[in-house]
Amino acid sequence: MTSTVLAGVDGSPQSTAAAHWAAAEAVRRGASLRLVHAWPWLTDGVSSYAEPDALPEAVRRTLAEAAEDIRGLYPDLTVESDAVLDAPVDGLLAAAAEAELLVIGSRGRGGFTGLLLGSVSMSVAGRSTVPLVVVRETGTPGEGAAEVVVGVDAHTPEAEVLDFAFREAALRGARLRAVHGWDLPPVFGYAGGVVPAAELGQLEALEAKLLSLALAGLREQHPEVEVVEDVQVGAARALVEASTGAALVVVGRGRRPIEFGPRLGRIAHAVLHHAEAPVAVVPHG
Repeated sequence: MTSTVLAGVDGSPQSTAAAHWAAAEAVRRGASLRLVHAWPWLTDGVSSYAEPDALPEAVRRTLAEAAEDIRGLYPDLTVESDAVLDAPVDGLLAAAAEAELLVIGSRGRGGFTGLLLGSVSMSVAGRSTVPLVVVRETGTPGEGAAEVVVGVDAHTPEAEVLDFAFREAALRGARLRAVHGWDLPPVFGYAGGVVPAAELGQLEALEAKLLSLALAGLREQHPEVEVVEDVQVGAARALVEASTGAALVVVGRGRRPIEFGPRLGRIAHAVLHHAEAPVAVVPHG
C-alpha cells in the first residue's frame, strides 16, 4: 500500500510553499500526495468530505490550481485533493490520521501579517499524532541543502525523533547535525554563572559522551549518513542558529494523557517561531 504525504492548502503563499515541499517529500518517499482544504461552513454534521459541485468557486480554484501546479512539476506523482467539512485544526488532524506525514504552512490567510506562526499551525503542531512539518513562505532552502538538524536530549533520547531525522537525512543524501543543548547545573547560578575552566571541560566531555551513546545504534543502522555531533549550552538557541541553510530542523514533542492546553515544549515552541528552515515536529512517548 502506497503511503501518503498530506498538505494543508488554503491559497496563502505559506500553504503554497508547504504543498511544494510536501510534493518533493512525497517523491523522495515514493508516496502519493493529498491536498486538503478545511471548509467548516459546508458541514452538514454528517458528511466528512464535500462533493466537488457543492464547493464555492474559490475553494475549487484553490485546490485545482495547487494540484495542477504540482502535477506540472512532478508528472509521475499521484496527486489527490479534497475539501474537508470541518474547522481547519480538527479537519487537518482528522485527515492526517492515515497519512505518513502532515505538511502545513506557518501561517494561513487569516491573522496578523507580522506573526511568524499562526494559531492553526501552532494548534496542529501541538496535537498532531503523525510527524508534522511547518514550512515558511520564504527562507526555505533548495533541495541541495547540506544538512538535516535534529535536537537531541542526550539524557533521555527519543527513538521516534532520531529515527525520523536519520531517515530524512538518508532520503536527501544530507549530513545529519545532532544538536544536544545542555544547561549548567543550578549550583553554578549561586556563583554568578562562573564555571572554572576545568569543571566546564569535564561537564562538556560528559555531555558529548552521552550524545555519542544516544546516537550509536542509529549510526550503525545508517552507515550512509554522515553525522556531526554538536554539543552546546542552550538547546533552543543552538537549534535556531543551526537552522540557517539547513534542509530541515527536527524536534520532538511529547504526548500527554490529557487534552487541555498546548503540548509544545519550550524548545519546540522557540524553534517553530524562529528557525529559518522548515521544522518537523515528531510526537513521541
